[in-house]
Amino acid sequence: MELQMKVAQAVHVLNHDTESSNRVAANQWLVQFQQTEAAWEVATSILTSDHQPFPSDFEVEFFAAQILKRKIQNEGYYLQLGVKDALLNALLVAAKRLSSGPPQLLTQICLALSALILRSVEHGKPIEQLFYSLQNLQTQNDGIVAVLEMLTVLPEEIVDTQNTEISASHRNQYGQELLSHTPMVVEFLLQQSENKFQCGLQPNERNRKVLRCLLSWVRAGCFSETPEGSFPTHPLLNFVFNSLQVSSSFDLAIEVLVELVSRHEGLPQVLLCRVPFLKEMLLLPALTGGDVKVIAGLACLMSEIGQAAPSLIVEASAEARALTDALLSCVAFPCEDWDIADSTLQFWSSLASYILGPDVDGTNKKNVEGMFFSVFSALLDALLLRAQLDESTFSDESRTFDLPDGLVQFRMNLVELLVDICQLLQPATFVQKLFFSGWFSTNVAIPWKEVEIKLFALNVVSDVVLQGGQTFDFSVVMQLVTVLSSWPSDDLKGFMCIVYRSVADVIGSYSKLISTLETNARPLLLFLAAGISEPLSSNACASALRKLCEDASAVMYEPSNLDIFMWIGEALEKKCLPLEDEEEVVTAISQVLGYVSNKELQNNLLSKLLSSSYDAIGKLVSFFLQYLVYYYGSVLIFPFGVVASSCINWVVQNSSMIHRSKLLALKSLNQEIGCKGANKKSCDFF
Repeated sequence: MELQMKVAQAVHVLNHDTESSNRVAANQWLVQFQQTEAAWEVATSILTSDHQPFPSDFEVEFFAAQILKRKIQNEGYYLQLGVKDALLNALLVAAKRLSSGPPQLLTQICLALSALILRSVEHGKPIEQLFYSLQNLQTQNDGIVAVLEMLTVLPEEIVDTQNTEISASHRNQYGQELLSHTPMVVEFLLQQSENKFQCGLQPNERNRKVLRCLLSWVRAGCFSETPEGSFPTHPLLNFVFNSLQVSSSFDLAIEVLVELVSRHEGLPQVLLCRVPFLKEMLLLPALTGGDVKVIAGLACLMSEIGQAAPSLIVEASAEARALTDALLSCVAFPCEDWDIADSTLQFWSSLASYILGPDVDGTNKKNVEGMFFSVFSALLDALLLRAQLDESTFSDESRTFDLPDGLVQFRMNLVELLVDICQLLQPATFVQKLFFSGWFSTNVAIPWKEVEIKLFALNVVSDVVLQGGQTFDFSVVMQLVTVLSSWPSDDLKGFMCIVYRSVADVIGSYSKLISTLETNARPLLLFLAAGISEPLSSNACASALRKLCEDASAVMYEPSNLDIFMWIGEALEKKCLPLEDEEEVVTAISQVLGYVSNKELQNNLLSKLLSSSYDAIGKLVSFFLQYLVYYYGSVLIFPFGVVASSCINWVVQNSSMIHRSKLLALKSLNQEIGCKGANKKSCDFF
C-alpha cells in the first residue's frame, strides 16, 4: 500500500508539478521502480483493486498499465507458467473494470495482454486460451467493450512485423491460430453492428469500435477464405457501406473498404456498381459544401477501386464513367494542400499504363484511346490548374522564394502521369494544349501562374516530344524570352524568378529545336547570361547554356555571339556561383573557344578570358618549364603539344592564386583540345 502511494505521488509530480527539478526526480524514481520485482505486484494491484489509497484520475492506472506492458515485453518469456496465468486473469479483470475509463487506458491494458499471449509459447495454443476467456468476459456486464478492444489490438500486434522479438515462425503460428476464430469474431461483430447487445456505448461510438476491430481483422486476412461471390451480400460489407453515410464513422469505413479492395479481387467490381450512388449522395454534396474529409476519403476509395481493376474502367460502362468523372472532380477541387489530387495520381497512371500497354489489343486500342481522349484531356486541364501556385505564395517577392514543399512533391509525383498523358493525347496535341498565343495580348495581363505550370509540363515531357521527331513552333518560348529580358533585374523577384527558371529549363530541354533559327541565338544567350546571376535561376540557365552549345554549334559559334560568351566568362570571377553551375558555364565557353578556327582570334579570346589571372598563370608556367629543364635537361625532348597540355593540367592542380572559374576554363579547354587531337592550339596560346 505504501509503494502504491509513492507511485501515485510520483506520477502526480511528474505530470503536474511546476518545478522541473521535481519532475526530473520523480521520473528518475519511477524509472528505477519499473525495474524492480515489486513493480509487478504494485502495478497489478493498482489495475485490479477497487479500493485505492489515492484519488483515481486514471493517470496512475495508465502508468501501471504501461509498466506491465513494458515488463512483459522485456521479461515475459522468463515468467513461470503459473505467474503468466495469474497475470492473464488480472489483466482481464483490469480490462473489464476500467473499460468505461479513457480509451487509451483500455488500449494499454490490451497491449499488455497481447504481449503476454505472444510470449506464452509453452501453452501450445495461447490464443485459444485467450478466446475462451474472452467468451466468458463477453457474457459479463460491461465486458463487451473490453472484448472489442482486445479483438482489435491482438491482430494488430500479431501482424506487426516491426516487433522482432516474436520470431517469424511463431508469428505465423499465431496468425493461423487467430484466423481459426474468424467465424466467431465475424458473428460477434455482426451482432454488435446490429446492436443486439447493450454495452453502455452510444451507437456512433459502438460503430466506430466495430469498424476499427473489423479493420484489424481484415489486415490480418480474416476474409482470405471467404468465397468472392459472397461479398456482394455479406452483411458486414453492407454495414461498412452504410457507415459511409454517417459522419462519425466515415473515415474508418473508408479505411476498411480500401483495405478490402486491395486484398480481394472480386470486390472492386462489387463496389464499382455502387460508385454512382456514392457520387450522387456523398461526393457532389461534399464538393458543394467544401467537405474536405468526405472528398478526400471518397477520392482515396474510388482511386483504389479503379487502380485494382483498370480492365473494368476501360470498358467505359456507366459506373466506370461515373468513377472517372467523380475523380476528375476531386482533382479539380481547390483546397489548401494537394493531398486530394495527389491521392488519385496512382489510379490515373495505372489506367494510362493499362491503355498504352499490351493488355489492350491492337484492334481495340484505338477505340479505347478514343473513348478516354476527352477524359485525359480534361485531366490534364485539371492537373495544370491544381498544380499552379496559390495566390498567397504567388505574392511573395523575396529573392530567396521557392515553391512550397507540398507543391514540389505533388509535381514530382505528376511527372510520370504527364508523360503518359502526352503519349495518350499524342505530343502534337499535348503541346498545342499548353501553348496559347493569347498570353501576349496587349489588353490582358500575362497569367504568369498558368505560364509557369505549363512550362513545367512542357519540360517534363520533352523526351516524348523529341522522340516523336516532329517539329513545333516554339515562338511562344521566344516571346517569353523577349518579355522577361525586357524586365529590369530588380523586378525579377519572387515568383517571377521561378518563371525565369522554368523558361530556362524548357530552353535546355528543347535546345535543338529552339535554336535552329540563327535569329534566336543572341536573345537566348543574353537571356541565359542574365539568369546566371540570379540564385534561383542560375543552375537552369547554366545548364541550358551548355546544352545550346552542344546542340546548336553552327549557331552558337558565330563570331557575333563570341562577345557574349566573353562577357559571361569575365563576369564569373565576380559571381559566387555553385561549382556545378560554374562548370556548366565554363564548359559551354570552352566548347565555343575550342571550335574557333581562327587561331589568332582564339588566342586573343583566351587571353581576354584569363587576363585577370595572367600574371599568376605565367609564373606557374615558367616554374613548370624550369622544373622540366631541371629534371630532364631540356623541354625539347617532348612534343610541344604534350608539354603545353601537361602544363595546363599542372597549373590547374597546383594553383591557389587563380580564381576557380579560370582554372575550370583551362581544364575544360585542355579537354576540348585533347579530344580533337589538336594540341597545337594550346601550344599557340603558350
